[in-house]
Amino acid sequence: MVRIGFGFDVHQLVEGRDLWLGGIKLEHTLGLLGHSDADVLIHAICDALLGAANMRDIGYHFPDTSAETEGMDSKIILRKTIELIATRGYKVVNIDSTVCAERPKLNPHIPTMQQCLAEVIGIDADCVSIKATTTEKLGFTGRQEGISAYAVCLIEKA
Repeated sequence: MVRIGFGFDVHQLVEGRDLWLGGIKLEHTLGLLGHSDADVLIHAICDALLGAANMRDIGYHFPDTSAETEGMDSKIILRKTIELIATRGYKVVNIDSTVCAERPKLNPHIPTMQQCLAEVIGIDADCVSIKATTTEKLGFTGRQEGISAYAVCLIEKA
């Protein structure tokens, strides 16, 4: 049996925080605000995976009210999400994602992000698609107030 999941996440850009995207730290003057490291791409992927397995969402399993998840590296959240879906007998087939941000330019970092996420998930980097786009200076992403990410995934019974 195969199942499809969809995920979306958004975080505000602020001063004084590191910018983590796709499991890697990017040089930028602003970072994403959140309870964990606020890696918006990983959070969207986790929601897609949990949704595909019908296991609710990232906030249910990793609440932003928990001291345990405060400042947590989102790669740990992703690894635990992979373990959670495995309890239902699922493994990841592929991920397709899009990050919406005006700056920094993400295209040079995509191969590194793909490799990082593939290692955490335990799949080939060719099975992790990451695309970057802008919103043509429209909306909160266009005004550089935040970054959003969308993800879909395919999972199958192991």
